[in-house]
Amino acid sequence: MPELPEVEVTRRGFAQAIAGARIEGVRMGKPLRWPLGCAPEGLRGQRVLAVRRRGKYLLLDLEDGLLLVHLGMSGSLRFAHGLGEPGAHDHFDLHTERGTLRLHDPRRFGAVVWAAGEDDPRARKLLGRLGVEPLDPEAFDVEAFHAGLRASRLPVKQLLLGGRLVVGVGNIYASEALFLAGIRPTTPAAAIGPVRARRLHAAIVEVLGRAVERGGSTLRDFSGVDGNAGHFQLEARVYGRAEEPCRVCATPIRLLRQGQRSSFYCPRCQRS
Repeated sequence: MPELPEVEVTRRGFAQAIAGARIEGVRMGKPLRWPLGCAPEGLRGQRVLAVRRRGKYLLLDLEDGLLLVHLGMSGSLRFAHGLGEPGAHDHFDLHTERGTLRLHDPRRFGAVVWAAGEDDPRARKLLGRLGVEPLDPEAFDVEAFHAGLRASRLPVKQLLLGGRLVVGVGNIYASEALFLAGIRPTTPAAAIGPVRARRLHAAIVEVLGRAVERGGSTLRDFSGVDGNAGHFQLEARVYGRAEEPCRVCATPIRLLRQGQRSSFYCPRCQRS
């Protein structure tokens, strides 16, 4: 599933090119996760003012309202002239004077939803419960982060994945951040003191920032707007490396299940 770094890489891949472009038409393919929420022809003639990101949602600001785009489990976007005829898994085309923005989504868990604004009930339903943005230094405050840890009864890995405290720390990035911070994924969040909370806060910022620089992670089928795969997974320290030697201490990496997710950790570097 594309996580925050992959969505941010996607945003950066077309935001500048599409900003100011006038919409010339919309093509709808097979139904996605939720209905568009407006008549497709009602988007024609509007300009795309900017492209923002909130968590794993891309927000295309229009002259009238906004489009919220989610890549789902297997989605990716392309933006270019001459994309050709849509294929069986191309379910949404936004034709503009500068090119076509196309959503390719084999599993159809993605979505494109129009809302009148961020106060629209449709937008609030999707965005209203998201945690703070970890790549926003003003929003991601270390003291507030520690307070959120102390208030939870969950293991720290599950708290991070929930997205209520901080948004976008998906499975691979939570595993990597906890390794950098020296914290086991099973550690109760409430047991993490201020020093370790500060280390984890810094590790989250470092891991997500590095993932964006490396084009995200391509574990299955993610690719950026230019069609290129991400490379962060190639330098993962623990994720996907069960029984391989730790890159720091050579102890075999262990795998455990938390809920329905796989957690990877080094029993020596992450003692508690």
